[in-house]
Amino acid sequence: MNSKLLCIITTLIILWLTACTASSAEQTPAPSTYIQNKGSDTIVNLALAWAEEYQKLHQEARISVTGGGSGTGITAMISGPVDIANASRAIKEEELQAALANGIEPIEHVVARDAIAVIVHPDNPVDHLTIDQISLIYQGVINNWKEVGGEDRPIVRLSRETNSGTHVYFLEEVIRKGDTENKAIFSADTLLLPSSEGIIAEVSDNPNAIGYDGLGYVTEHVKVLAIGTQPEGPFILPSIETVNSGAYPISRDLYMYTRRDAPPLVDEYLNWILSPEAQQIVSRLGFVPIIAQSAGK
Repeated sequence: MNSKLLCIITTLIILWLTACTASSAEQTPAPSTYIQNKGSDTIVNLALAWAEEYQKLHQEARISVTGGGSGTGITAMISGPVDIANASRAIKEEELQAALANGIEPIEHVVARDAIAVIVHPDNPVDHLTIDQISLIYQGVINNWKEVGGEDRPIVRLSRETNSGTHVYFLEEVIRKGDTENKAIFSADTLLLPSSEGIIAEVSDNPNAIGYDGLGYVTEHVKVLAIGTQPEGPFILPSIETVNSGAYPISRDLYMYTRRDAPPLVDEYLNWILSPEAQQIVSRLGFVPIIAQSAGK
């Protein structure tokens, strides 16, 4: 083989190897451009919308979003593979201690607010309940709709599963009415469903059902009840306005948790989520933007 032919072959091999390397780099994002986001099913649709919009603005970023529940997301962040844990409740003390023991310092970010809507079938004549009545229904003390002004029908209680932050919030703030000494629990016959969409679907099909869900998941196929803290009222429907004013009694913060030593891209993403542009998505999906809350104070 003469030297000229050898030179040509060598050049072609180098070009081929360079092309393969470039193609591989294009297909696999650099670690610094990849964010894993997991947790609350309440937040998952909002997190997906944020991720989609952010990737349009920052084409170098790759954001993976999955649900599974607040506890699942926080546990995954504590064990290491997840960059952002979505939670519809604050981190528990035992979760915080587990994170610190694993060398991880969680940082809390309030990214939106949510109203918990109490829902029934559209044919149910009941249109309002007090917190006390809801608590007694879910404890199994009230078992027939006629006891709260409805028809003579058995009440079918629906709830999210125990790994759901919404389940935890509803237990602590509605069934136990915010009393840390109260040890009331869900009635044993409460049906536990794995998703927000599952609650909506079951209530829309069952005239006897009562359920609860984040306001952003409510559809026209269910009826939202007005809620009061006193038997004489007032009874308030959930909305952005009634949450921001404090009039609606069942509302909460929504969180994202990150590690203090998170990569810069994670911090940049969280800063964008708190921007007016990203908070417009919060309103569009039926949640309550935190910037509107601040502006109203």
